[in-house]
Amino acid sequence: QVHVVESGGGLVQPGGSLRLSCAASGLTFSYYAIGWHRQAPGKERELVAHISSTGETTNYGDSVKGRFTISRDNTKNTAYLQMNSLKPEDTALYYCNMVGPWGETYWGQGTQVTVSS
Repeated sequence: QVHVVESGGGLVQPGGSLRLSCAASGLTFSYYAIGWHRQAPGKERELVAHISSTGETTNYGDSVKGRFTISRDNTKNTAYLQMNSLKPEDTALYYCNMVGPWGETYWGQGTQVTVSS
């Protein structure tokens, strides 16, 4: 059975930093591309960052470019989202999504990030 678990969310002041983690089990982690998505109340879910299965290719949403960094450690079956210079508009529920080579996809339950003074 596949499990995808996000962690690392919390309350942070504007300008602060957080590092989210996405740990997966029950699958061959290195086969999967990973996307971090977020959804704020009343808004559609959006893709924040994406990393290829090997980690060689990364992509970012325009709103987070230069502030967020996605990475992965295939030896630990874990992906990360380093978030710097956080803004109140970054407040959302952040989800990890894993996409396999045959299109299979798995989601975690999300971790809440709140940016507020």
